[in-house]
Amino acid sequence: MVSFQRYELPPLPYNYDALEPYIIKDIMELHHKKHHNSYVVGANAALEKLEKHLKGEIQIDVRAVMRDFSFNYAGHIMHTIFWPNMAPPGKGGGTPGGRVADLIDKQFGGFEKFKALFSQAAKTVEGVGWAVLAVDPITSELRILQVEKHNLLMTAGLVPILVIDVWEHAYYLQYKNDRASYVENWWNVVNWSDVERRLEKALNNAKPMYFP
Repeated sequence: MVSFQRYELPPLPYNYDALEPYIIKDIMELHHKKHHNSYVVGANAALEKLEKHLKGEIQIDVRAVMRDFSFNYAGHIMHTIFWPNMAPPGKGGGTPGGRVADLIDKQFGGFEKFKALFSQAAKTVEGVGWAVLAVDPITSELRILQVEKHNLLMTAGLVPILVIDVWEHAYYLQYKNDRASYVENWWNVVNWSDVERRLEKALNNAKPMYFP
């Protein structure tokens, strides 16, 4: 039997206008309902083609279908992290505490230095993509990454815990081409509780078997 589980668009953990004034309702609604949903639809369409191919019902261009799947699947996963990584003003923003704060202090020399470095990474992603704070499960250290487009989501087994979408659809309706202002205002809605939860989960999982 050939069968792949399909993906679903997750609901937002808050209302579409909850992140105002930093990210307006029109952006959130379009971003979630149209752009994120298109990745879900695209990933599922690729899986359907793979199923039919494996059943002998159709022939496919494997390279093209695999590319479509990796692009749309990664887009879905990144957005699924992105939404709960944010919280309404008053609940989000500020500075982290807990283990996240300890690692940031140890590795980056304090939150302000980390914030400046992460912000610069987000502002300078070539074309479209993401800035990502990830955990290396081997060293238990944090890494800042620039992820162009979506296909490069998986990078040497690192686990994303904080992501910012810098595709133009994430900010253009409000900030036009001023990505820098969007990035600076985004810090006001970062959900550090969610980041801490993701960090603890990543560090508590077993390390890959191919490492001692």
